[in-house]
Amino acid sequence: MESKKKKSLRQLLLMRSEWFEERVFSGAATKGYGFVTPAMVRLFAHMGRRPVSIPELARRLSISRQAVHVTIHEAMRHGVVEFEECAFDKRMKLVKFSDAGLRMLAVAESTMDSVQQELEARIGKKDVESLRRILEKTW
Repeated sequence: MESKKKKSLRQLLLMRSEWFEERVFSGAATKGYGFVTPAMVRLFAHMGRRPVSIPELARRLSISRQAVHVTIHEAMRHGVVEFEECAFDKRMKLVKFSDAGLRMLAVAESTMDSVQQELEARIGKKDVESLRRILEKTW
């Protein structure tokens, strides 16, 4: 009888991340944000709440400025981000969430809370707290 090979830690983390993401995207779709792509999610995560330049986003995401432009323009088409003039360099544009984008973020936070509650129901609140404690450690 052949023994089952244990999944690597990387595989397990990816599987669990996919489980989480599937629920987040499903929740977004049911709340009117089905247009959000994985690329937008990564962009939004690196934007924060303050205006940021395209070169800075490209650096944070480790992708080209052109790729950032494509994703920003797609998000702009849906009204969730907008450009703002840069106070210290008139040639540069900064990207920020629009009012609609800030409302989207609030919905996303609510959806993530629901997913966490589902996880607590599946594995227990104590294990979720342990998982959080472990993931918050400096690696």
